[in-house]
Amino acid sequence: MSFFRRISATALALTFATGLVCPQNLVGQDDSARRGRKYKAPPEVSHIEITVIKGTNKKPIANAAVIFHPMKDGKDEGNLEVKTDPDGKAVIDVIPTGSRVVVQVLADGFATYAETFDIPESSRSILVAMKRPQAQISKYEDNRDKPADRKPGVQEPDSAPKVEPPPASAK
Repeated sequence: MSFFRRISATALALTFATGLVCPQNLVGQDDSARRGRKYKAPPEVSHIEITVIKGTNKKPIANAAVIFHPMKDGKDEGNLEVKTDPDGKAVIDVIPTGSRVVVQVLADGFATYAETFDIPESSRSILVAMKRPQAQISKYEDNRDKPADRKPGVQEPDSAPKVEPPPASAK
């Protein structure tokens, strides 16, 4: 037996003999009886599936941003963003059951959608039909169901300077 093995065996024997390490004092990580006073079980969470479709032809919208704003005691607890897959579905599994959540959907070429939902069950499916942008509401005229004045997408400002071509020089 080598010198180091004899020292290790002797140290181990002395440790058990003095009672510093006893088999009954050794506790594994998964011993649920001795978690301590600071342990708090995580809340139950709900499985929420959002399906985003076009309001006109009911086809799915891929890569739309679905933003979740969970509310606790009337206060916004931050936000979580998920993109839709090619089938128009966005799935999230971290919203606590029994909470209120504001769902906001943003997609290119469509008006922003937002609605508040109470989530009392463990699984929820929500269908969102996106509409094209509408004209702004005015208290002086009825603009419901009128199309927007501007085309969807990035708009260039109307105040861009116009450049006149130089006059052709005559010989």
